[in-house]
Amino acid sequence: MRLWWALLPLVPTAFAQSGNDSASLLWGAYRSNLYFGLRPRIPQSLMTGLLWYGTQDYQSLTRARHGCDQGDGLSGYTWTEYDAREGGVQVIKDAPNNVVITTEFLKVPGGEHGGSWAARIKGEPLNSAFPSRISAVFYAGLEGLGGLEMENEESENGFNGPFKIMGNSPDLDEFSIRIVDGPNNRHVESGPFAHDHAHRIGKTHYVGLRAQPGTIWQAREFILKNILDHARDVLGAYQDQSKGLPDPSFTLQLSDELYSASNLYAVQKLFDGPFQFDVYYESESAKQPLDATVLDEGIPALLSKYNKRFDAALPVPADYPTTDPEALKEFSKAVTSNLIGGIGYFYGTSMVNKGFRYEWDKEEDDSSESSSDIDEGARLTEPKALLTATPSRSFFPRGFYWDEGFHLLHIGEYDNDLSLEILKDWINLIDEDGWVAREQILGEEARSRVPAEFQTQVPTNANPPTLAMAVTAFIHRLKSSGGLSDAELGMDMGMGAGEQIPLTDSLPSHPGGMYIKDHAMATSYLKSIYAPLKRHYDWFRRTQRGQIKQYGRKARSRTEAYRWRGRSEQHVLTSGMDDYPRGPPHAGELHLDLISWMAFFSRTMREIAEFIGEADDAAAFEEIEKATIGNIDDLHWSEENQMYCDVGVDNDDESYHVCHRGYLSTFPMLLGLLSPDSPHLGAILDIVRDPEHLWSPYGLRSLSISHPEFGKGENYWKGPIWIQMNFLALKSLYTTYAAQEGPYQARAQEIYSELRRNVVDNVFKEYQRTGYVWEQYDPITGEGMRSHPFTGWTSLVALILAEKY
Repeated sequence: MRLWWALLPLVPTAFAQSGNDSASLLWGAYRSNLYFGLRPRIPQSLMTGLLWYGTQDYQSLTRARHGCDQGDGLSGYTWTEYDAREGGVQVIKDAPNNVVITTEFLKVPGGEHGGSWAARIKGEPLNSAFPSRISAVFYAGLEGLGGLEMENEESENGFNGPFKIMGNSPDLDEFSIRIVDGPNNRHVESGPFAHDHAHRIGKTHYVGLRAQPGTIWQAREFILKNILDHARDVLGAYQDQSKGLPDPSFTLQLSDELYSASNLYAVQKLFDGPFQFDVYYESESAKQPLDATVLDEGIPALLSKYNKRFDAALPVPADYPTTDPEALKEFSKAVTSNLIGGIGYFYGTSMVNKGFRYEWDKEEDDSSESSSDIDEGARLTEPKALLTATPSRSFFPRGFYWDEGFHLLHIGEYDNDLSLEILKDWINLIDEDGWVAREQILGEEARSRVPAEFQTQVPTNANPPTLAMAVTAFIHRLKSSGGLSDAELGMDMGMGAGEQIPLTDSLPSHPGGMYIKDHAMATSYLKSIYAPLKRHYDWFRRTQRGQIKQYGRKARSRTEAYRWRGRSEQHVLTSGMDDYPRGPPHAGELHLDLISWMAFFSRTMREIAEFIGEADDAAAFEEIEKATIGNIDDLHWSEENQMYCDVGVDNDDESYHVCHRGYLSTFPMLLGLLSPDSPHLGAILDIVRDPEHLWSPYGLRSLSISHPEFGKGENYWKGPIWIQMNFLALKSLYTTYAAQEGPYQARAQEIYSELRRNVVDNVFKEYQRTGYVWEQYDPITGEGMRSHPFTGWTSLVALILAEKY
């Protein structure tokens, strides 16, 4: 018997077609590579951004801030609260320019074109003992069809009062953007040659530029060039430098000009001390004018609502041992908010080389004369779109396949439906063969941040299929909250006609919980992704298959063995663990991590097939899952070394185990593939807990400290602590080995409790010390290392703290 909520009409999964909740995701801080920039999820549309610099001296333009950059030397920048549907607050501490900038962003629903929004940009001196003179530039540029036009009358010396431009485009229809000063702003009024520039002091300055198609993202360069050109013209009158130069605040200004057919407008305000100005984007169809009251009342309301939502979704346990629970909560909010505030929308072409192969990846039937995959060199693809959480706004502002699965675990706990939107975008990238590029470098702006040698993607190369984790997490949320499958809800459970299972009280009230509440929507969504996900799964099994019979290997299944294609002599970038020690490249090698991922992927496919009623497929996936897990023991367990290992082929074509104690050795446990009574679980726990191998006071090391390559070479995966791998260990310990009866249950519980405390406390400590969360942590000292802020998978510390596995 189908229940009443399952009989509702199926709702399209695309938010653009599902009502007001959809519209709330049209606009966002989707230019996450900028300190503050907004754009809608529309190709070739409106882009806005904030640029600022100090005006204390003439070197200040070298300190102009726009795109997130570790070289800027900021003391920290993070969304302290951010909800993708509502807006949020970001704090940016710019010590070199002696300013703390706070951006408050509020979405205002209404109308038929995505609603309106308002932003308040505030600044104050970071150190009040020193001057803080700031030039703030806000810009808006439009690409594609439509236009922008300044409503203010032109003035060669700037103007007073609000600045307004009108715009239109096919998707946004009619809209306007207003920029309004706060009530208490001060301007630089005194200084060398102030009398020469009295007619421009305290004015709002502007420029209207014509940017070529596809170049709005270069607005910073266009704007700074205009400021420099204007300054050179002004300073030409001060040839006798013995008398000094005017104060930079009087000369480093926009030119107050409009060029023909301008599609990029920049507005400049110059401040002395604390400042504030508001930006209002008003959609004409919303018919709701915005003013300061919207922000005055809306931001406190947003923060109150956010805090309640966060406390419900990711609470800090009352029994967690800490001397400052409020600071720990603020930290957890910040890493969650910066993860969601770091979501970017990218659109454009990517570079693909269909024919590239390393020698050991060429199949026996490959031939340059007959193969359709001859080396064509890199080619640009058709443009594609992607909504994706970025690992690091400053260093990796683009989509990464294996990072994304971890991102979606975290995002899904706060906003389930947002995680599904992102997942659907990735599913839409699966091509006809079933391949997805491991890095999504879409468009010239994204390519400008990637070294040339990493830009081209190869369609035989994979990445860990972590999207499967996001699917599994969604299904588990459905089952735990009452949105169960037809088989679980209906006659198969012995329910009589007319009987209903009530919805549980734990269903989320947040707008991002629609798919959890509505079984029909959930089923429709899972059905929509099933076929492409199955094609992707089949691609893995076809292209990454390893060899068994060719080297006399004995295994209960003759098919389930795997190796990463696309590896080099020193790196297996496709595995995600780039420089982790491996054996020499060989067509016959087998990789433990990949076979483990494939067992997990098979389990996910079984779960989704069961949920949507594909019983035959579910049975087939279950058989593959069991065979794959069996082969992990048969092919990869080394009795001599008491650990799981890769498999290599020596010079005599004999198979042998390639054993390097580290994350790799623990993969069957990390992914929860071993049963709690596995005879090998004890040996894995020994490796995990041994201070001479992986254990440290700060988390599990990536490579045994006793390994001869520990800390050597690039030292990327040769010792440093990675939070997503510690999360996998904690998840499997918490949900399986510490929770279920078995000979190692008590030990697993002890390891879990201590490891959780080590990881959380160290990441929190380093955040307090440095202002950032980091890509990885030093395996000896626990200090943060490499990219920052890295609120990609490092933000999983919030799930660890809340025990949301």
